[in-house]
Amino acid sequence: MKALNFYSSVYHGNLLTRQKACTIRMGDKRAKYAEGDLVWVTYGERFKARHKMFPAVLDRVDTRTIGELSSADLAGENPDMRTPADAVAFLSRIYGRPICLSDLATVIYFSEVQE
Repeated sequence: MKALNFYSSVYHGNLLTRQKACTIRMGDKRAKYAEGDLVWVTYGERFKARHKMFPAVLDRVDTRTIGELSSADLAGENPDMRTPADAVAFLSRIYGRPICLSDLATVIYFSEVQE
């Protein structure tokens, strides 16, 4: 099964409380993630142990530029984001590189699968 991993501690609390149901990934990730895919939502740093949080199904996988992100996309990624400019600042910190409004991103909405 594929994993949808979250590195930053920014996400951990929202994942634990199941308040996070969307992620914004830089670039076109549609070849890797497709609507209907079953994935493990995991948490952990790159090249280190990961922790399984819960299984999820990918409800929607769309691509658009950072400047085209909707308010639902922004709030789904981080409740503190209100504008695409907020997304540029936030994602630049997460990815450790400059991000601009014209950069392509993949927006992935997911739902927990309960036993």
